[in-house]
Amino acid sequence: MTLLREAVVQYDGQEAGVLQETDEGYIFTYSIGYLQDPESKPISLTMKLREDSYHSSTLFPFFDGLIPEGWLLEVVCANWKLDRRDRMGLLMTACKDCIGAVSVHDKVAR
Repeated sequence: MTLLREAVVQYDGQEAGVLQETDEGYIFTYSIGYLQDPESKPISLTMKLREDSYHSSTLFPFFDGLIPEGWLLEVVCANWKLDRRDRMGLLMTACKDCIGAVSVHDKVAR
């Protein structure tokens, strides 16, 4: 398995975990420190707190749902020259400061 891109997922500004894009799909893993904090909450009802990683051949629906739609998606694609099918690229570009408690940041750009 080859790692293509990696993003840090934050919940209320605290690092909650890491989302990885590989040549086989996607992996989300909660950070050990986040799991050990009794105040921590799951990033999604479909992604409960656990030590085991989540695996999917496609981008997890929760993360895909963070990506803008409609005219805002067109603006993001045009301004950053992204393909609308590049879901991980869109997620890391447009979801650094999205509505709600979860944000996604390019691990390399941090």
